[in-house]
Amino acid sequence: MKHAVMYGAGNIGRGFIGQLFHQSGYEIAFIDVNMAVIDRLNADRSYPVYVTAGDHYDRCDVTDVRGVNGRDAEAIAEAIAGADIMATAVGVNILKFIAAPIAGGVRLRCQRGCDKPLNIIVCENMIEADRYLAGLIKAELTEEEQAYFDRYVGLVEPSIGRMVPATPAEIAEKEPLAVCVEPYCELPVDRDAFKGEIPEIVNLVPFSPFDFFIRRKLFLHNMSHALTAYFGAYQGYTYIWEAAGDPAIRALAGRALAESSRALSAEYGVAPETLKAFSDDLLTRFENRLLGDTVERVGRDTKRKLAAGDRFAGTIALCEKQGVRPAATAAGLGAGLRFAPAGDELSRELFEDAAANGPAHTLALYSGLPEDSEASRIACRVYAAMAERKPLSEIAGMLGL
Repeated sequence: MKHAVMYGAGNIGRGFIGQLFHQSGYEIAFIDVNMAVIDRLNADRSYPVYVTAGDHYDRCDVTDVRGVNGRDAEAIAEAIAGADIMATAVGVNILKFIAAPIAGGVRLRCQRGCDKPLNIIVCENMIEADRYLAGLIKAELTEEEQAYFDRYVGLVEPSIGRMVPATPAEIAEKEPLAVCVEPYCELPVDRDAFKGEIPEIVNLVPFSPFDFFIRRKLFLHNMSHALTAYFGAYQGYTYIWEAAGDPAIRALAGRALAESSRALSAEYGVAPETLKAFSDDLLTRFENRLLGDTVERVGRDTKRKLAAGDRFAGTIALCEKQGVRPAATAAGLGAGLRFAPAGDELSRELFEDAAANGPAHTLALYSGLPEDSEASRIACRVYAAMAERKPLSEIAGMLGL
């Protein structure tokens, strides 16, 4: 049997990549520091994935799995040494902690003279996370081992589009390892990053130049998802499906998607109808009630989500480059400044700065938008209108949307 290593046994690891590895015929070793999960994987040797299907779930059992203690460097190295494919899904802030253990596995492959390439799909929410992790790993290796790494180890950037929210309590209580997911499970990856032959993995979509898929995910999916959350919070909704079903919010999200799609089409030469179909599908996916995704979870951490180059400011920059007026996208940016739920300190930082110094100052400082730019002026108008609790329809009309 072929062997896969999944570094990170969380929702993406189990609910997305683990399922694809299983469907592709791999035995999977999950590495994690959560010993409750690891022990359960070793006891059950399987776990269920519940795929939403209208008003019910379709169950898929992922079998031939085991757990590896994320604090056992020797066991981790041994698992990596015998792997045919690998992936990470641990969170950007954890990458610095897993670099040395991965290096240990590379070292062991080098010592054993393994001439079979190892490709690592780096499923982290960070542009160029593959390069970042490669640098961290190579810093742990000798010159000889670095040469081996460069020849045989490929770090591959994907675009993670599947939505995997928290598992409903009624399912988690009965089956602690269960994961609930949406049906969408396409995995675009950077074709040029692989070493050797590209492995046969279900729903893997190798593509070059891959920058298009990275921007499509960030500037369409991530941007419109966050916009839906921010206006959803303004309307008092708890769940994303509620916000996505609001005609005024759906219209704003649709306009923002159209703006971004026009810019992406011009930048990459992709057919507009292809991007429109993807956008329409996104809006439908957001309405999936069984996902149970909350407005608070999707919107949290505006310090990152409103940052220069990220989903809003990055989309605005691309629109301006391609001569597209990003009015709805800028409206979402303004709505984000009003978002600060209890306990979300990274969002409250921007909220308080805007309250103290004005939204234009905050957008210049955190989002990189010049105070005299049209996008900043639009965002500030939306911010002010929301402060006055104006109806969303009036806000949209005010912007000519």
